[in-house]
Amino acid sequence: MKKIKYEDIGSILNPLKNLQFLARKPVTEPLGPRPASEIYRGFHLNDMEKCIGCSTCQKICDNAAITMIKVPHLKEDPANGIRNLRPAIDYGRCCWCALCVDICPVGAIELSREYVHTCDGDEVDSYFVLPQEKGMHGTFEEKGWTKTETNDLLDRKRLPMGEMTPDERVDNFDEIVDGFTPEQAILEASRCVQCGMCHDSCPAHMHAPEYIRAIWKGNVEEAVEWMYETNPFSHVCGRVCTHRCETACSLNQTGLPQGSEPIAIRWLKRYAMDAVPHERIKEIAGRKKTAQKTGQKIAIIGAGPAGLTAAFDLVKQGHEVQVYEALAKAGGMTRYGIPYYRLPDDMLDRDVDVIVSMGVNIQYNTRIGKDISMQQLHKDYDAVILAIGLQSGRSTRIPGSEHEDVHSAVDLLRRIGSVRDDMKVTKDLDFKVPHSAVVIGGGNVAMDIGRSLARYQKQQYNQVNMTITAIDAMENFPADDVEIKEALEEGITIIPSRGPQEVVLENGQIKGLKTWRVESVFDADGRFAPQYDASDEQLYDVEMVIEAIGQMAEMELLGEQLTEQLEWQRGRLKVAEDGATSVDWLWSAGDCVNGPDVVHAVADGHRVAESIRAALSVQR
Repeated sequence: MKKIKYEDIGSILNPLKNLQFLARKPVTEPLGPRPASEIYRGFHLNDMEKCIGCSTCQKICDNAAITMIKVPHLKEDPANGIRNLRPAIDYGRCCWCALCVDICPVGAIELSREYVHTCDGDEVDSYFVLPQEKGMHGTFEEKGWTKTETNDLLDRKRLPMGEMTPDERVDNFDEIVDGFTPEQAILEASRCVQCGMCHDSCPAHMHAPEYIRAIWKGNVEEAVEWMYETNPFSHVCGRVCTHRCETACSLNQTGLPQGSEPIAIRWLKRYAMDAVPHERIKEIAGRKKTAQKTGQKIAIIGAGPAGLTAAFDLVKQGHEVQVYEALAKAGGMTRYGIPYYRLPDDMLDRDVDVIVSMGVNIQYNTRIGKDISMQQLHKDYDAVILAIGLQSGRSTRIPGSEHEDVHSAVDLLRRIGSVRDDMKVTKDLDFKVPHSAVVIGGGNVAMDIGRSLARYQKQQYNQVNMTITAIDAMENFPADDVEIKEALEEGITIIPSRGPQEVVLENGQIKGLKTWRVESVFDADGRFAPQYDASDEQLYDVEMVIEAIGQMAEMELLGEQLTEQLEWQRGRLKVAEDGATSVDWLWSAGDCVNGPDVVHAVADGHRVAESIRAALSVQR
């Protein structure tokens, strides 16, 4: 046992030593803030204009100290990933961990070096603050803990996916991209911050955060369940969707110098759909089908995404659904307009098979207006949906455009799509592949036909001689960036800012396409009114000219009587927001209403199905 020395104990008089300080002058620190370190974690700052309202800061806060507040005067644009919500901080809960700063996708929220706040006792809400750029009291500017590359919690680079090189793909129609492996999909899904911007921007409001989380957990069947809540064309959309969700993704709205890439939402959808066996997908899709029959019948004209989505919803509700399709197979322009290298037929067939397995009947090779009249459909069915798509191409109507070697892009794509055999594209076309051709137009359809013909040229002539030209500047081309990039890689020449003036003929044959340089596309009021410089003229020496400047619906099937009954707006069928026409038994949906876009067509299908459900439920 250790001995305790007497001197270690001390005297009982020791406390009296404090009396020596009574005579000393007190030292008082000045009232007010003292300088804080450069990375001090004081009160929050938020750049209200830079902030996109994604709520990621709220989701990461373990103390529930952040509430998203609607600020009505701020911009709201869900399609582009902007909400008019801003974070408010409850300083009774905040622990200044700064996770909100470290996770913010755009670097809008930061911590200042301000740390003093006083209030009267009855100001119970004084610690609940909506941070702005000037700090707690609107005057502070010194930043403390801010977003840097070293404390950014986000993985901003998307995982690359394998694909064929240009040399490998230019002479065949095999699918270009490989798809994610399970390991790649889990890593890519782990980048998601679950902000929900993708859900807001999607026309069909797919539950992308939920299916991405399911993929991250390794549960692909759960992911497919979430997809079939809103999209029976998930195989198709996993490959050719316009992926507005990725534009709106909060990782696409970066304030950091190194940039940021959105989550590969479309490829994750494709991965999950490809990973689950087809028969299992049919079981998942069929779970919500009601066993109760309504006794009501609906006819749908057109077996494209809009018509079949409506059929999918209506048959689940217990209605009898009959789809009439003019062509030999279902899919509409997704089958006969999108090249095989982007969308293999077997993937489209799987989506269609799921819908048919629900009890939807499709009658092929049946033209309404020829084989069956609209009046007969009205007589036989409780409701009719017109979902015929945009099957015809628009013409430039320039001199020479009526020549037999001037073609519509959608017509050529349909003829190419009609000769697919055993999931491959054969050379048995009903038109001669040109040695040289020019496409007028800068959209995805222009890229599709240009790239398709380039493949045939490579197969037959071992060279590519394709030109794509449009009145738009390159940065304004409506085609997807990846389509433009891949077309250039495949040897296609793209010439922007050129206006077609004439298809020049010589001895009854096409000599070339004459164009002038475009000076402007729109007038001062924003109306389409191209202006050209006639002194800057070019002639493209080609055998074939292809027009890809827009599409239109073939409305002749309606017949004269119904056409007169319906309301029209600028030559297009006028419909209400829910797809209802001015005739109480007819609805319309899809490309013929909203223009070409698969996911928009899916959203339209849901809309008209719900409208018909509501209308028919009143009759029952």
